[in-house]
Amino acid sequence: MKHTPTPAIQADPSVTEIEFCAWVAQALPGDRLEYHRGFLVLDTFPVFSSLEAEAREALRKLADRTFHVAEQGLVHLVQERVGPDCFAYIAVARPKPKSAPVSLSALLLEEEAA
Repeated sequence: MKHTPTPAIQADPSVTEIEFCAWVAQALPGDRLEYHRGFLVLDTFPVFSSLEAEAREALRKLADRTFHVAEQGLVHLVQERVGPDCFAYIAVARPKPKSAPVSLSALLLEEEAA
């Protein structure tokens, strides 16, 4: 059965780093999530951002997490211009790796059993 990717889910200002990670875990290849709308680099910079400190820090953590997840090969990160100085930041799910690396806890259990 062929999977039809979902359209990008509109950014919700309350999307957290944990919710993003949960989406990555369950997303099928091609699924899209808009995780921010604005100008990310300025929105996370105290001098230029109109966000309160707590919201700005949460956005910075989310941005860091999306970059880390992309480096792991789990998503592609794309931007779509929606207006002057305004972009939709979108994560596109990639196929999950066939084999996951062995976890440290599994190695420790094996070592303990030996």
